[in-house]
Amino acid sequence: MTVKLYTPPGLPFRGYSQVCEITGGKLVMFAGQVPHDVNDRMVGEGSFVTQVEQVFRNLDTGLKAAGGEWRNVVKLMNYCVATVSDEERALYRKVRDSYIDTAHPPVSTFIYVARLAQPNWLFEMDAMAVVDG
Repeated sequence: MTVKLYTPPGLPFRGYSQVCEITGGKLVMFAGQVPHDVNDRMVGEGSFVTQVEQVFRNLDTGLKAAGGEWRNVVKLMNYCVATVSDEERALYRKVRDSYIDTAHPPVSTFIYVARLAQPNWLFEMDAMAVVDG
């Protein structure tokens, strides 16, 4: 399996890779991870950073179950409610960077939305990883 994450000349680097090339391996997709714990209880009511931390913990559990680790993550799709401030959003990167390989960060999208499926959710994330098959 070969995964190449990079930003080619001519594209801006924004703290995430612009391109991901995959040769071989097993593609693993993770559905929307939300701020619920193993008992399906909401975590971090009203706290963006606490919800982000829970979502990353949930994805960590899923990665391990699929035989992967954070270096295998090739794409993150982030959804954040529009009421989250720019200052709060800056905390997302701090949490993210404690998990990912910041030298070769996954391709990433961060989208503001009016609301998520549950009104008390402030953050949700989908992901893709490639692990040895």
